[in-house]
Amino acid sequence: MADAAIFDVAVIGGGVVGAAVARGLLGAGLSACILDEGDIAHRASRGNFALVWVQSKGLGMARYGAWTRASSDAWAAFAADLEAETGIDVAHRRPGGFNLCLSEQELETRRGALVRMHNQPGWIPYDWEVLDRAALAREFPDLGPEVVGGLFCPLDGHVNSLRLFRALHASFKAGGGAYRPEWPVTRIAPLSAGGFRIETPRGVVEAGKVVLAAGIANARLAPMVGLAAPVRPQRGQILVTEKAAPFLHYPIVTLRQTDEGSVMMGDSAEEAGLDERIGLGVLSVMAERAVRMFPRIAALNVVRTWAALRVMSQDGFPIYDQSEAAPGAFIATCHSGVTLAAAHGRLLAPMIARGALDADLAPFSARRFDVPQTA
Repeated sequence: MADAAIFDVAVIGGGVVGAAVARGLLGAGLSACILDEGDIAHRASRGNFALVWVQSKGLGMARYGAWTRASSDAWAAFAADLEAETGIDVAHRRPGGFNLCLSEQELETRRGALVRMHNQPGWIPYDWEVLDRAALAREFPDLGPEVVGGLFCPLDGHVNSLRLFRALHASFKAGGGAYRPEWPVTRIAPLSAGGFRIETPRGVVEAGKVVLAAGIANARLAPMVGLAAPVRPQRGQILVTEKAAPFLHYPIVTLRQTDEGSVMMGDSAEEAGLDERIGLGVLSVMAERAVRMFPRIAALNVVRTWAALRVMSQDGFPIYDQSEAAPGAFIATCHSGVTLAAAHGRLLAPMIARGALDADLAPFSARRFDVPQTA
């Protein structure tokens, strides 16, 4: 086996989370490589719904609401930098976003959840409002008759996620980063003099720091460096229609029209292990709700469907941690990699480059799960 390549930092995982962090580390002046499993990986980055979403994030953890808001606020500059570096427009738009409801009970349930979220201790407030049907009809002339009302937050937006994925990797490469596809990590060993030896079937890398951003695989990798990643896969399914003239000028939490004209529908969360197969039952329910919201969708042909696996922690919130047993080892895992991409690149990466996470990220540590079991 050839001598190990040496970098300041090795990022394990080349999805949106890993690529955003790695690009940020280059910006902090560090040499960096990405070790990626390749196309066989269970990669959420290829299957996400591409929202940059704020309004429903944080019930149960106020810090997550603030972290999400910070990322949303940073997204415009983040997108502009990517376009300047790569020429790729990731089509980030922040017109505000809606959650449409098909019954009064559904509307009250969603309103109540937002009220409870904004009443949490330590919550940083932001604007949101409940709109009745008449107000929604002014924004959506094609609104279906069953929509009774909805919620709106001006901080919400969306993006072209495939272009984002491409732009992050193009920027990383242009900045001098080393991308190693099909280098799945089999072992991480802390070195006595500091740093890490990272073994793969394709070769060995040594790095002063290591960042675990491998999604579901973090559960296997984290114990190698004294960390924990209690995460599981959760399947989500998506339908995409043929391109249509623009009629959805705002993203909806389960429905959006892309910059290219196709309509995306996604509203499922299934505990299915590593099974990435689609199911007509779930897809039909999503399509039926979309048509009830906007009947004109019924005339559009569905051209693609797919399923992908979210990376979910026990409570649904991200895990950011640093190892006490192996200093220099960090973990970043979440199920909102697109929403949080700006925060990962512009806020988290500089912390890792400095060698320590800020104290206000402590609520995201996996130590929150270390609670005594009751009899």
